Amino acid sequence: MAKAILVLEDGRSFEGISFGADGEAFGEMVFNTSMSGYQEILTDPSYAGQIVAMTYPLIGNYGVNEEDVESRRPWVEGFVVREASRVASNFRSTKSLQDYLKENSIVGIEHIDTRALVRHIRDKGAMRAGISTVETDPQALLRRVLSSPEMANRELASSVTVASNYDYPAGDREKYHIVAYDFGVKTNSLREFSKLGCRITVVPAETTAEQVLALEPDGIFLSNGPGDPASMINVVEEIKKLATSQKPMFGICLGHQLIGEAFGGTTYKLKFGHRGGNQPIKDLTTGKIEITAHNHGFAVDVNSLPADVEVTHINLNDQTVAGLRHKSLPVFSVQYHPESAPGPHDSEYLFERFVDLMRK
Repeated sequence: MAKAILVLEDGRSFEGISFGADGEAFGEMVFNTSMSGYQEILTDPSYAGQIVAMTYPLIGNYGVNEEDVESRRPWVEGFVVREASRVASNFRSTKSLQDYLKENSIVGIEHIDTRALVRHIRDKGAMRAGISTVETDPQALLRRVLSSPEMANRELASSVTVASNYDYPAGDREKYHIVAYDFGVKTNSLREFSKLGCRITVVPAETTAEQVLALEPDGIFLSNGPGDPASMINVVEEIKKLATSQKPMFGICLGHQLIGEAFGGTTYKLKFGHRGGNQPIKDLTTGKIEITAHNHGFAVDVNSLPADVEVTHINLNDQTVAGLRHKSLPVFSVQYHPESAPGPHDSEYLFERFVDLMRK
């Protein structure tokens, strides 16, 4: 088995075993607390620019299949696990996780102490890192880590978005037409809308408000995606125009942060972000608690929001803003993944809430 090393930007290093592709990978070191769903995590465009460590110790035991991908390819820069299962046991499995990583040129490392790595990130914060199967000197790899881009002020949505418009059909009789901005949209969001009778026109991240309105949508969806929302100045300007068009608008994750910015709020980088399927959220409009799937490293500053925007959801772990709505415009958003792929299904009602908004 070939050796591999992982080096963090503060100089801490870990030695392990290579699994996946040979080579080097650089990105922001983050961790995900989900016990399963690794294929959905790998193919979530919100992970572009990041190396992901799984906190659950055994990953890969049900293999990989054709159905559980959330976009056209994996987007993680590198993958870190305690132990990659050599046995893939599931009737849907078509190949092993190792083969999948190799096919998609993703560098992985296993047999490192992921508990120590995660505790370090929780203590020091998310930081740049590098994985290498070819460089054996941690100091040499560290120099390349320090020359790699930081996540703050990094615009990544344009690197994952589609090149041109495409339509996702309604599952049954078409009742509504939604235009969805692809900042890194996951396929399950489109499936959820389709189940509710919506045809979705997916458009590139740089689409103008005029081009969106020319498609005559009943509603506008702002998807999840990677990078720093504060870097997306032009997109925020277009969202401002769309917000005042009286078209219902629903944003999740990056889309939520962009709505916050469009209404005059500001965003900031969290110490190590929220990534996993077990974040407790309180819906302040109903008093109910939902367990939700998250993947974000930025948040909306509650103190920056204007008087006409109210907080609708909060994260019970750290009291950060988890949902917004405008008091007079048909616009709302949440800081998490209601499409739940992977994750619990507590938040599916939000898709129905958006359809109700279009119906009214």
